Amino acid sequence: MSGGALETVEVEAKAADAAVVLMHGLGADGHDFESLVPELRLPASPSVRWVFPHAPVRPVTINGGHRMRAWYDIVAIDRRAAEDEAGVRQSADTIGALVRRERDRGIAADRIVLAGFSQGGAMALFTALRWPERLGGVVGLSCYLPLAASLAAEAHPANAALSVFMAHGTVDPIVPTALGERSRDLLLSRGYDVEWHTYPMPHSVSAPEVADLRGWLLRVLPGLGGAAPGG
Repeated sequence: MSGGALETVEVEAKAADAAVVLMHGLGADGHDFESLVPELRLPASPSVRWVFPHAPVRPVTINGGHRMRAWYDIVAIDRRAAEDEAGVRQSADTIGALVRRERDRGIAADRIVLAGFSQGGAMALFTALRWPERLGGVVGLSCYLPLAASLAAEAHPANAALSVFMAHGTVDPIVPTALGERSRDLLLSRGYDVEWHTYPMPHSVSAPEVADLRGWLLRVLPGLGGAAPGG
């Protein structure tokens, strides 16, 4: 693993048999999505361990070179802009280490979901599609797939049928909806099971989005709260 271990914020469950590793957006930190856990109203037992890593601090070109928590550098939010390949791959390595840690803590790979918002969602998609064990699913909120041209050569067969939840605001001024749609279309063209939602919101998360995400999580992590598979 390159770049060292990531510090995390965790919301532990009494009888966790699943885990969600959720990456925050640019300039935020691991505390940013802690409030999502009670908002989802998932069953109490068996339940989900939530892991919220802090991105490393680095200069970000689009923000004048100021140092902030970021998974990779961004020159511009434009599909034609140069991408920080080294930064993306380094962060994927450190996120992968968290997946392996959950495996070491007894969580099966197909009970682990990678998730994220904005830049964190980009990292969730990038990492999950290349992961060598079948995961439970991947969530990309208000984001896009980075290094999209490399997916064909690098996508791992273990996750060829991975469940994907993608959601985007229709008036997002930070990550244009068209970027999310382009990534959605690429994944659909490669046969991924993509559940796509849009909401009349900017670069944020809404209550209807949380409700849709809850339903998806209950489907991809069957058995939560003793529910029958698919419940």
